[in-house]
Amino acid sequence: MRIIAGEFRGRRLHTPKSDRIRPTGDRVREAVFSIIASAVPNAQVLDLFAGTGAMGLEALSRGAARCVFVDQGVEAVRLIRENIELCGASDYSVVVQEAVPSAIRRRAEKSELFDLIFMDPPYGKGLVEKTLEVIGAVSSPETLAIAEHHIRDDSPDQVKDWKRESERRYGDTMISIYSISK
Repeated sequence: MRIIAGEFRGRRLHTPKSDRIRPTGDRVREAVFSIIASAVPNAQVLDLFAGTGAMGLEALSRGAARCVFVDQGVEAVRLIRENIELCGASDYSVVVQEAVPSAIRRRAEKSELFDLIFMDPPYGKGLVEKTLEVIGAVSSPETLAIAEHHIRDDSPDQVKDWKRESERRYGDTMISIYSISK
């Protein structure tokens, strides 16, 4: 697994030793970033269920201003920190080891807003919908939320103010892109 483009292009990221973390593959990451390319420069990024941190690091490599990585797993947080160090992105990165709902509450209490929110929750648990229900607290009207989920997992057309703008399939993986309906 490597960074596809930008400042960190070609850097090989550390990957998990166990199958508990499911990193977003290069092909899917490349497709996502070609879709959202214009939203990345100078973006404030929130990478939820971050795993290896590949999505947030790809965004930083392509010009995002800052990324907050959130994962509650010990192995994931270790990998994220190693990969941030590998890319030399410590000055633009914050790593939070906490469950997603409480991490979002804490960010909202600090009045933090994000332009891009990536989420790659464990499959089969309905967490895309549950996460969309709470991320409005850290979103602006222009925020994009990008959800990675299994093709069998439900991806609702709309949750609160979030409306699905597009959906793409890559093998068993679906990418759903949401924006705030105006």
